[in-house]
Amino acid sequence: QVQLVESGGGLVQPGGSLRLSCAASTTIFSIYTMGWYRQAPGKQRELVVSVTSGGSTNYADSVKGRFTISRDNAKNMVYLQMNSLRPEDTAVYYCSARRPASAYKSWGQGTQVTVSS
Repeated sequence: QVQLVESGGGLVQPGGSLRLSCAASTTIFSIYTMGWYRQAPGKQRELVVSVTSGGSTNYADSVKGRFTISRDNAKNMVYLQMNSLRPEDTAVYYCSARRPASAYKSWGQGTQVTVSS
């Protein structure tokens, strides 16, 4: 079991930026595929971006060029830099972790991101 704790959410104006952080408890953080998902009101949870242990990334089309995922294996941290935020980015953002060869994901509690003028 890996514990995940997100932070960094908040209220930001359109065009602004936020940086989300996710702290993981596992001692084998480096082997996990990490991801950021989001769930807007009335919508399904969707993948924002993931990053594998090898650094391969997969971004949703809606955030390409605006969001950047990064990980610091020495600190057991994963980050989501969000730039040029839009109102449609408003959602609860969740950190996820998945072991290799496993379909099971651990989830954080989520952090609210609200983009509004």
